[in-house]
Amino acid sequence: MNAFLLTARLDIVESLRARWFLVYSLVFGGIVALLFAFGLTESRVLGFIGLSRLLVTYIQLTMAILPVFVLITTVRSVAGDREAGVYEYLLALPVGLAAWFWGKLFGRYLVIFLPVFAAMLGAVVWSLFQAIDVPWAMFFYYTGLLAALAWCFLGIGMLISTLARSTDVAQGAAFLVWLCMLLFLDLILLGLLIQGRAAPEVAVGIALLNPLQVFRTAALAMFDPQLIVLGPSAYVILDLFGRDGFRLYALLYPLFIGALCALAGYWTFRRSDLP
Repeated sequence: MNAFLLTARLDIVESLRARWFLVYSLVFGGIVALLFAFGLTESRVLGFIGLSRLLVTYIQLTMAILPVFVLITTVRSVAGDREAGVYEYLLALPVGLAAWFWGKLFGRYLVIFLPVFAAMLGAVVWSLFQAIDVPWAMFFYYTGLLAALAWCFLGIGMLISTLARSTDVAQGAAFLVWLCMLLFLDLILLGLLIQGRAAPEVAVGIALLNPLQVFRTAALAMFDPQLIVLGPSAYVILDLFGRDGFRLYALLYPLFIGALCALAGYWTFRRSDLP
């Protein structure tokens, strides 16, 4: 446990000193500041006003930014240490492989999630100061969604990092994974299914295997419980899960994918030729 905590602390300290963390924090903090500066809390869309409107916009922007930030920075972790020759020193220290891998994983998770949460918390504090109503249910659920999304892509990033033999290959693979998930939200998947004349249940089922699609649909469901914007797909989703069931699925599924990828990455890491 001491080795685990020391490894997590070391990764946190190294991340805080890195330039990418400064850019990462400024991006999410800057998004909230700009949304307030442009008076988004004073606009009304679909009946949502105040902080609700800001959170809806913030969550949509985060869906596009957070995954690629997490993947690109995480894949450099194991692959970068391999290239730098860190493993030769690691094997000579009284630090187990499990403590090092999981300590690095959880340390990186804290560094990734805290700026995103701090930006949302700052918006809440400012809203309370300005006497703006805070939708606490939406705030806590969106926090859970962001935590699950960060964990999901962190696990995927660690798996890619253990499989790749160089930093360049790891970064290329990470960008390819993010691009495929982004394209399969609507464009490619829709075209393939139309050509194949697949059943609606099959199309929706395949779409909901994509963590980004699950995140996007759950975010939409907070201000559109009937999922009218999704058209006929909403009937399949609501009949299959129900409203509350899908919200729970949107929290648990990304966590499961992240944990599964992290375990696969750890298994690969233990069995690989470290040097």
